[in-house]
Amino acid sequence: MSTTAELLKGAAELFPGEVVTQAHVRHFDLPFGAGRFALITLDNGLDHTKPTTFGPQSLANLSAAIDQVEKEAAEGSITGIGLTGKPFIFAVGADLKGVELLKKHEDALAIGKGGHDVFKRLASLAVPTFAYYNGAAMGGGVEAGLHCTYRTVSRAIPAFSLPEVFLGLVPGWGGCTLLPNLIGADRAVSVIIENSLNQNRQLKGAQVFELGIADALFDGADFLEQSLIWTASVLKGDIQVDRAEIDRGEAWDQAVERGRFIADSKVHGAAPAAYRALDIIAAAKNGDLRQGFDAEDQALADLIMGDELRSGIYSFNLVQKRAKRPAGAPDRSLARPVTKVGVVGAGLMASQLALLFARRLEVQVVLTDIDQERIDKGVGYVHGEIDKLLAKGRIGNDKANRLKAAVTGSLDKAAAFGDADFVIEAVFEEMGVKQQVFAEVEAVVPAHTILATNTSSLSVSEMASKLKHPERVVGFHFFNPVAILPLLEIVRGEKTDDASLATAFAVAKKLKKSAVLVKDAPAFVVNRILTRFMGEIQNVIDEGTPVAVAEKAVEPLGLPMSPLVLLELVGPAIGLHVSETLAGAFPDRFKVSPNLAAVVKAGKRGFYVYDSGKPELDPEVAALLVQGDSVLTEEQVRARVLEAVAQEIGLMLDEGVVAEAQDIDLCLITGAGWPFHLGGITPYLDRVGIAEKANGKRFLPVGVASVPA
Repeated sequence: MSTTAELLKGAAELFPGEVVTQAHVRHFDLPFGAGRFALITLDNGLDHTKPTTFGPQSLANLSAAIDQVEKEAAEGSITGIGLTGKPFIFAVGADLKGVELLKKHEDALAIGKGGHDVFKRLASLAVPTFAYYNGAAMGGGVEAGLHCTYRTVSRAIPAFSLPEVFLGLVPGWGGCTLLPNLIGADRAVSVIIENSLNQNRQLKGAQVFELGIADALFDGADFLEQSLIWTASVLKGDIQVDRAEIDRGEAWDQAVERGRFIADSKVHGAAPAAYRALDIIAAAKNGDLRQGFDAEDQALADLIMGDELRSGIYSFNLVQKRAKRPAGAPDRSLARPVTKVGVVGAGLMASQLALLFARRLEVQVVLTDIDQERIDKGVGYVHGEIDKLLAKGRIGNDKANRLKAAVTGSLDKAAAFGDADFVIEAVFEEMGVKQQVFAEVEAVVPAHTILATNTSSLSVSEMASKLKHPERVVGFHFFNPVAILPLLEIVRGEKTDDASLATAFAVAKKLKKSAVLVKDAPAFVVNRILTRFMGEIQNVIDEGTPVAVAEKAVEPLGLPMSPLVLLELVGPAIGLHVSETLAGAFPDRFKVSPNLAAVVKAGKRGFYVYDSGKPELDPEVAALLVQGDSVLTEEQVRARVLEAVAQEIGLMLDEGVVAEAQDIDLCLITGAGWPFHLGGITPYLDRVGIAEKANGKRFLPVGVASVPA
């Protein structure tokens, strides 16, 4: 038995339940007399939508296939070897289900070495090897291809990436070493660091070719046939593959520094993966592949045994699995069809909603407002956004015309909503206004119509309390910008019935949103946590801590933006309104900041100005601030803020605002962009001991988003 086989056999015991990938070998004659060819196809036997992954047994199967073709290559019976995947999917990397179960550093090291040992064999065969990226390729799937001599890519590929840094790992099976040596350090930094830290941005097939990762680009319809014809021409010498010379001088060092700047701006040193990847890329400048592979093995093992990776996998599972099966959602068979949508209001938020409903549901959408000018402006916004999609080539002329025709406006609610199945209001955040709107809508809509509110903090039950049929009112809270943030908090009022709730979840799914069932409690989930978080920041500023110290205190969390920049994005007036709502509900924990009130009264858009290109405290805001004489250090501010957040989450779970801590984390990841490496927030609070300090217990059991005991 080979060393690789022994290594993988031992590791296989650590991956229970692995979905095993087979590696099938078939032979055929290439055109143009290019000889006999062997093609290895990766296939996990599941339907074409299920990804192909690499666990120990899957790697062993690929190694066994290489055993077969290696012998044929040595005998001269084949002229080349190809590697491809089942239709639409090449391979998407390591089996994360097994990775999160590893308990020992040596076991994690074995996984790194096992992958390297198998993939390196593709580069050491006696004949040229070809990777045919025919579908989605990520992580280890991309890396398997990098070990081949040549690569082709399908123009139809929807997703191609090295997402490991996003999850808290490094591309550990050759990516950090081979990619910069193939396309240069700067482009490799873009793929490995920049794309990963920009919410795991994916490449399309044409971009893979343009970057130089692939040597040829073919259409998806006959991709494999064209790739084999190209392969034959390469083997015959009729096509010469020329690659740009790699700059191993100052440009390499500058690329690594650019990567460090990106990492600092995104995670502020709070997560190690990006920096470990950059260290390997920096060392790869000398072209020593063996040294690079050894460094990848060590980094992979260290990070697998680290909490950030466990939190990253936890976050990934929340977004990919829990979000698709919302806890507490009623039987989907109760959902009623929605063939027409009404939107009350025609402001920016309402217009964004109208566009989303029209695009995703492909139904008629009608906006109403208090005057025709507002309606025309709202409909005009939607039509303008559709024109932008057309200009970018994201939709065709026919689709654009259909969407425009679908979105209209009317001053007459009876005419607009008389046959609507779903009406959502997005008007001023004031209870009396919303109650009046719902009373007017209820009077003109059919008995089955769902009445949805986009309120960010008000009681859905109170909003429905004066209606004849409060059972059909549901909270449907989107996050801004609507087209980008995936979260949809679905709020069940005291009298909301199952059919209305099921319809709301069905609509959310068609809108491609991550829906979380939320109890009708003040500010629901995200706004309640963020208000407590930012409220403590504002409190310490009011008490005397300098703004810069308060802001910098939470940088080690690696949040997408600082608290006061977030306040500017939300809008100080909205932030003040939510804090007033929560202070009214929970006066012992929430306060209304007099300084924030002064900023809003002065009409300021935020605390900062950007005249120098970076945020600096607005002198006019500084003149408004009235502070005490209690000055805290960054460490004291951070501890105080995190203890407050931990306390609030504990109370929310006790109140049953959501089913479990996992829903809190899902909300913060998808609604506020909190990092994967924090696991949302509760794994981090467990990890640093603040959960137990604030509440006397962890939020999650040991082994969930952490190394198993």
